[in-house]
Amino acid sequence: MARSASALRGQILESALRLFAVHGFRGTSLQDIASDAGCSKASLLYHFAGKEKILTELLTPARDALATLLDRVAGLAGGRLVEEAVTGYVDLALRYRREIRLLFEDIAEMSCHQDLGVLELADGLLDALAGRSQQAPARVAAWMVLGAVFITSATDDEVAPDEVLRAEMIRSALRTLDHTPS
Repeated sequence: MARSASALRGQILESALRLFAVHGFRGTSLQDIASDAGCSKASLLYHFAGKEKILTELLTPARDALATLLDRVAGLAGGRLVEEAVTGYVDLALRYRREIRLLFEDIAEMSCHQDLGVLELADGLLDALAGRSQQAPARVAAWMVLGAVFITSATDDEVAPDEVLRAEMIRSALRTLDHTPS
């Protein structure tokens, strides 16, 4: 039985995300994606105008969720800002594990895709994690949290059940940022 157009489109996206996460955006060809999805390259190109369009469609939900998080914390300051930014980032990293991994592992490549706005969002998240401080200790700690959360959430090892992992990631991130939850 032939797959419906929406089922094939979904399979193409799933294959692309899996392959991008393993081999990177540049290391994955359209033919790789088509083969993994069980379709021809021509069929893939019927659904997507190119690899960049696949990437944009894959990353848009994670990007939009990050933009929503940044909007939600925009009016906050101090400890509340840091707590909300950490909790929101950990939740996003766990929900969009492969997408976050793809974004941050190949940040130079992702920054070339202006329609994604990745660098601006990453800067906004860094600023929120630092509590809007421009001081070196806060910025360094924010960079450490930014990287550690993505690495921890993207690991293939099942360290702990997600609820335990989430709680420990939040606790560790807040400790790294020298912040005690209120």
